[in-house]
Amino acid sequence: MNPNPNAFLQPSWTEQLADPKNWQAWMQPMQGNPFAGAQAYGAFNPFGAQPASGGFNPFGAQPPGMLSDLASSIDPDVLRQLQKDYMAGFTALIQNMSSANSPSLNDKRFKAPAWQSNSLHAFNAAAYLLNARFLGAMADAVKAPPKAKQKIQFAVQQMVDAMSPANFLATNPDAQQKIVETKGESLQKGIAHMLADIRKGRISQTDESAFEVGKNVATTAGMVVFENDLFQLIQYQPLTATVSERPLLIVPPCINKFYILDLQPDNSLVRYAIEEGNTVFLVSWRNPDISLGHLTWDDYVEQAVMKAISVTQAISKQDQINAFGFCVGGTLLSTALAVMYARGERPVASLTLLTAFLDFSDTGVIDVFIDEMQVKLREQAIGTGGLMKGGDFTSAFASLRPNDLIWNYVGANYLKGEEPPPFDLLYWNADGTNLPGPMFCWYLRNTYLENNLRHPGRVTVLGEPVDFGKIDAPTFLYASREDHIVPWQSAFESQTLLNPKKPARNQFVLGASGHIAGVVNPPAKKKRSYWTSPKITHDAKAWLESATEHPGSWWTEWSKFLATHGGKHVPAPRKPGNASYKPIEPAPGRYVKVKLD
Repeated sequence: MNPNPNAFLQPSWTEQLADPKNWQAWMQPMQGNPFAGAQAYGAFNPFGAQPASGGFNPFGAQPPGMLSDLASSIDPDVLRQLQKDYMAGFTALIQNMSSANSPSLNDKRFKAPAWQSNSLHAFNAAAYLLNARFLGAMADAVKAPPKAKQKIQFAVQQMVDAMSPANFLATNPDAQQKIVETKGESLQKGIAHMLADIRKGRISQTDESAFEVGKNVATTAGMVVFENDLFQLIQYQPLTATVSERPLLIVPPCINKFYILDLQPDNSLVRYAIEEGNTVFLVSWRNPDISLGHLTWDDYVEQAVMKAISVTQAISKQDQINAFGFCVGGTLLSTALAVMYARGERPVASLTLLTAFLDFSDTGVIDVFIDEMQVKLREQAIGTGGLMKGGDFTSAFASLRPNDLIWNYVGANYLKGEEPPPFDLLYWNADGTNLPGPMFCWYLRNTYLENNLRHPGRVTVLGEPVDFGKIDAPTFLYASREDHIVPWQSAFESQTLLNPKKPARNQFVLGASGHIAGVVNPPAKKKRSYWTSPKITHDAKAWLESATEHPGSWWTEWSKFLATHGGKHVPAPRKPGNASYKPIEPAPGRYVKVKLD
């Protein structure tokens, strides 16, 4: 039997969710339910019929599969209280309906006036929300180990979000009204959008025809000055007469394209760093095809990160540079530096890590995808060669916020036939990359599953025991407070691994918002806020209690940090590269333009 190459995205507990028969059984109307005539939930088709969401009676005959397992794992007293609360809520709904009072719908999925204009639609939505709260409370009350409980909560939430009446034409009055108003045109367009997305293999979140890499995204001027099979190195054109003598090397995540840091001139972190008087180099990762499917984590460390450091040193004629790693780029960069310092090299004057894991003790909701069985299946499939497909990453991350990144577009694009508006960030989000199988499997096992990098000397890379404590450099650590990819407390934990004997060399800054929006927050926008504290502690809660909130962008704090470690000011370089590393092509280069198949 061949291992399932998509196992990383399909943990065993989701198998029931993938079987339409189970969905149908869960949603089968129970005897005595006021919606007993509703059609049961079948195969997932937004244009098909969906039962009124009140059709599931939590207290009828015991439902099979996952839901019955939930009930049997809850303290009987707690379950009785949940039942009592549910019945109180359901009785109140029936009374409101009998007296023609529309229930309150405090949920953005039901904000359109059409949901309130008909009492049956309003009741249907309210019944769905009541059932959703009950199922969520059941999942929260389950007696299970933390990891198992998190998977249960995630699975239940996936099911609840998918069952929303807003996701089906038969139960979405807003979409029905649109059909009438457009004389059927919206339905025709919606079906066309769905068929186009089926061919594309993913849901369209933006008008992708509105953007082109190098034309209206990733437009900061520069030249590619080095390339190999793994990456191109871009040296950007200076925007100031003088620059800090030590250059800045940016290592972005290899899971996505680099231009999240260079979307538009007014929100480009790359351009901001240049305007602040830094000579900026950046790693532009190649989007691997099957010919690179044999590459390992060691290859990425040596042939990419360490090579980018040495080329930057050579072009700038500086023994030490300022290094910057974002997300998994930060994990790769830190691993490379640990190897180099173990060999007696001292290549950096400072280190910046943005929303990056070094300690994977708490990986947040991503942990629901990780267990020994799934990692072994992945290793059997691609551990010795092959590709981790970028489309799988996109699907996995979308499932972490399904209402925002999946069902929102099902309703707008398919049910209402709307054209997705142009949005550069969502264009970038859809522009994914592959990873070599051996590299990805090493990363998966040694970080998310076993957290080996956190323990000095537990793993070796390029023959050197990895010990982040050997990296002797002042460090700027940034995390986003609402980050669901890298919980800020986990990024905070990096302070225990870096400069362990000199904790004052670590500067931690916490920004508002999430993994991307928190990072891409230019000062000129005057949005959001960030927190700082001089308190030296390994307790994240204590640090936050002592922190001061500042309005605006954290970029200004980072710029001051860079300036402190940039060395003296020197005339800006007149041309990119040098005699050994001559310009190859203009930025953003051709590697970043390669799309997924």
